[in-house]
Amino acid sequence: MLPKSFIFQWRFAIPLLILTSVLTSIALNYYVRLATSKYLRTDLAEVPAKPIAIVFGAGIWEDGTPTPMLADRVQAAIDLYKAGRVNKLLMTGDNSSPDYNEVKVMQEYAEKQGVPTQDITLDYAGFSTYESCYRAKEVFGITQAVLVTQNFHLPRAVYTCRQLGVEAIGLGTPDWGKFRRSTMVRYSFREFLAVLKALWEVRVTRPKPTFLGPFEGIKS
Repeated sequence: MLPKSFIFQWRFAIPLLILTSVLTSIALNYYVRLATSKYLRTDLAEVPAKPIAIVFGAGIWEDGTPTPMLADRVQAAIDLYKAGRVNKLLMTGDNSSPDYNEVKVMQEYAEKQGVPTQDITLDYAGFSTYESCYRAKEVFGITQAVLVTQNFHLPRAVYTCRQLGVEAIGLGTPDWGKFRRSTMVRYSFREFLAVLKALWEVRVTRPKPTFLGPFEGIKS
């Protein structure tokens, strides 16, 4: 039988450990927001000119149309292009199976609005924010870019890309107030945890992406 004093100590140590972990996680999330705050924009007019915009995948429906979040991202990139803020668009997303091709959907959406095919580059192996940023620098040679994604995701995206050598400015699209509250609560909680993972990846492990080189996707 364990001594009563030992049990007593652990009754307080465990809650303290949990509290410390939670507070540390909150502090790290705040750090990423603070570190990227001067690079974040919500108004297209405030975005400085860069060679290219990087648009992150955000899911497609079974009928091959973009989810509302993805459509907003691509539309914002199109607006940047038409305003002359960027000259090219890099669509980065998931094409790991024949029936799921985010970047093709993104490309078609932009082309229908007049963006020339030659000004769109596709990264079929953007399986995560980290991999998209890593490949943007190492595979596509991008050193300056505007990142386009929702506001809740933008600090992590900008932080990751800048840590990996891409001089990134972020253009955030609306999220809270536009999408359902339950959806945003779920996405925000996932993002809270994803920031911790991103810090571990860029500051500690620096893993190689799934594909370090050209990847033409898995066509149907």
